[in-house]
Amino acid sequence: MKTLILATLLRLLTPLFISFALYMFFRGHDKPGGGFIAGLIASIPFMLHAMVFGYERTRQVFRIKPTMLAALGLFMALLSGFFAVLKGEPYLTSTWVSQPLPLVGKIGTPIFFDFGVLLVVFGVVLQITFLLTEE
Repeated sequence: MKTLILATLLRLLTPLFISFALYMFFRGHDKPGGGFIAGLIASIPFMLHAMVFGYERTRQVFRIKPTMLAALGLFMALLSGFFAVLKGEPYLTSTWVSQPLPLVGKIGTPIFFDFGVLLVVFGVVLQITFLLTEE
């Protein structure tokens, strides 16, 4: 289903979707949002690209391996809980850096956990999309 209008819109909307996904990711600390919704939003332009151009071209253009992204995200989410264990606290207890960074704010293990969730959701949604658009 290749259309000129959708292909052109896709080039314009992809940065917008990725920017909004990053906004929702960092907003998720104190308000609704976070890794899950950011992963869903970030996968939308890639899903549309796979529907318009086919999954093979999407994999070639973006060099995406959804299963590797999901595995990396799961590893990152699991690993984020071990920082507290190293300090003698229960698994998945939040650990924060004392100095806030400009534009980002406080950095802590919840950010790594959320980013892992983002990668898992992004990878799983893309894998499902690629399987559905394969034929």
